[in-house]
Amino acid sequence: MTREARAAILIAPGEPALLEPIALDPPGPDEVQVRVVASGVCHTDLHVEQSGGWGLPFPILLGHEGAGYVEEVGPGVTDVVPGDAVVIAWRAPCGRCEACVRGDPRRCNAHLRAEWRAHLASDGATLAPVLRTGTFTDRTIVHAAQAVKMPPEVPLEKACLLACGVSTGFGAATNTTPVWPGATVAVVGCGGVGLSVVAGAKVAGAARIIAVDIAAQKLEWARHFGATDTVDASGTDPVEAVRDLTGGAGVHFAFEATGRPEPVEQMVRMLHYAGTATMVGVQGAGATATLDLGDPSMGVFENKTTLRVSHGGDSLPQYDFPLMARHYLEGRLDLDFMVTKVIGLEGVEPAFQDMKEGKVIRSVIRMTEES
Repeated sequence: MTREARAAILIAPGEPALLEPIALDPPGPDEVQVRVVASGVCHTDLHVEQSGGWGLPFPILLGHEGAGYVEEVGPGVTDVVPGDAVVIAWRAPCGRCEACVRGDPRRCNAHLRAEWRAHLASDGATLAPVLRTGTFTDRTIVHAAQAVKMPPEVPLEKACLLACGVSTGFGAATNTTPVWPGATVAVVGCGGVGLSVVAGAKVAGAARIIAVDIAAQKLEWARHFGATDTVDASGTDPVEAVRDLTGGAGVHFAFEATGRPEPVEQMVRMLHYAGTATMVGVQGAGATATLDLGDPSMGVFENKTTLRVSHGGDSLPQYDFPLMARHYLEGRLDLDFMVTKVIGLEGVEPAFQDMKEGKVIRSVIRMTEES
C-alpha cells in the first residue's frame, strides 16, 4: 500500500507553508489511511500559522477540513472499508468521559485520535496534525471514528466543507442553540462560518434572519443563504439597526462568528427579553468583553440573557454529517455556492491571503489525480 504523499507543512514559527514530501507509518489499531481528494482552507489553519503553531510542536501538518477515500484500515476497524467515501471529522466523542457516560457526547472534550504517523521524508521528523487530522496532503491517517461515510452523490469537493466550517456554523444554530420555528435571529460576521449559521437558522425555520457585517460582498452572500435583512456595520450602529428592524424588541437569538470581543458585546445588546447569545468564533488569548449586567433595557440580568459558547457546532459527526449531506442533496443547504475557488495544494498561502481579504467564502484544495 502506498504510504507516501505531498503535504503543506509549517516547518518553523514565522515561516509560510511549504510543500514537502512525507511518509506515513501503516495505520494502527482503530485507524485508517485516507487518500485525501479535497480539503477546505479554513481560518483555523491560518490561525495556526499566525499564532506560532497554536500550541502544536513543529513541524506541523496543516489542514482539517478534508474528504477522500479510505485506502487502508488498521486492526479492529469494521465500520469503514477501503473504497468508502468519507469526510474526516476533527472531533469524535470518546465514549468514556463524564459527558459521554451521562449520555451527552456533544459535550465530550476528550476526542478520539490516531497516533501521529506522518513524517517528513527528508529527515523523518514526526508531523503534528492540525486538529488530529492533517488534511493538506494527499494521504493522512486518522482514527476510524473520524472517517464519516458520505453518500456517493455528494461531490467530495463540497462534502469536505462539512468537516469544519459548515458544521460549526450550521450546528451552532441547530445543536448548540437550537433556533425554533418563527424566531428572529441576528448573525454577526458573515464569513464561511457565519453564512453557515444563516443556513442553519433558515433550515430550522427562523422567520427573520438579520445578517450583520462590514463587507457588502458578505452581506450579499448572506442573502443567498437565507438572510431576510442585512446591516452594514461599517456605517451604522449594528445594535440600533437590529433593534430598529425588530421594532425595538430585539432578536430571540444572536450568533457571533467573528472571533473578536466587540461583536460579543453587541450581540448581547441585540437580544429580545430572555434571548440567547451564542459565541461561535474562536477568541484570541486575552480577549475580553464588557457586559452591562444591570441596564434596565438591555442588561444581562434585567433582560434575562443566556450566553452560550459553541465548540465546532457541538456536532456528532457520525450523525450530523450525513444529515447535512441530505440537506444538500435535497436542496436545503447550498454547498456549491460555498466553494469560491478550487486550487492546488501549492496554493495554500495565496488562499490564506484571499481569506484575509474577504475575497472567498471557501477555497478548496483539489489534490491531483495522480495522488
